[in-house]
Amino acid sequence: MSFEGATAVSRVDEGRYDAEIQSGWDIADNANGGYLLAIAARAGTAATGRPDPISITAHYLSPGKPGPLTVDTEVLKSGKRFATASATLSGDRPVLATLGSYGDVSDAEGPLRIDRSIPEMPDPDECIAVEPTDTFPPPFMGRIELRLHPEDAGFATGDRSGTPRVRGWFRLRDDEPMDSVALLQATDAFPPTIFNADLPVAWTPTLELTAHVRARPAPGWLRCAFTTRFITGGFLEEDGEIWDSIGRLVAQSRQLALVPRG
Repeated sequence: MSFEGATAVSRVDEGRYDAEIQSGWDIADNANGGYLLAIAARAGTAATGRPDPISITAHYLSPGKPGPLTVDTEVLKSGKRFATASATLSGDRPVLATLGSYGDVSDAEGPLRIDRSIPEMPDPDECIAVEPTDTFPPPFMGRIELRLHPEDAGFATGDRSGTPRVRGWFRLRDDEPMDSVALLQATDAFPPTIFNADLPVAWTPTLELTAHVRARPAPGWLRCAFTTRFITGGFLEEDGEIWDSIGRLVAQSRQLALVPRG
């Protein structure tokens, strides 16, 4: 099933949509956070009638298991350029709550200034392909295509770089076109940055994820970089940059995650 199909929603009533967490989009039997965020954004674009999630914040309430979902939305404001809406995903209990601003990024215009260079990386064919196994990487990796920067892929063999950073390339399988909702998936598709830190590592559950969409991506691989500066108080942040195949910054993200205990 395509990413678009796996994140589809259908309207059942005013402000309410049906969806389904598809099997295979999981990490340790729990649905990937970016995948859940994309389902919420699909409902948000439908409720507001705006094609793009401009800024969206998600709070993760409980693990998402494969099966049917109800997505309850509320349009809080609908202006000339932007609409603001909430969306809550629920299975047998609430899974995810979001608040987002929706609009049309094709209408965006204004001055250009970028004080950061595009991340330098080898071509995708020279990077490390991530493929799922029975244990690690998880099944989710079979639904997308990832190529990790060779300098950031050593954690898989115990050779950590020592720098909490993960860089690489992302695209959907079978050359499926990317829209602005698919960019949300890219913000939460890579291994955690802590895997490369000189610290005890395990999976880092996400408390909150915010994504900003700047443009719809051009066809081709997305160049992605995620970094962490602060690991303190039992938390870490991951700041993400996503650049498209023609060198445009198309999305940014910040995630707050729990550091594993012990």
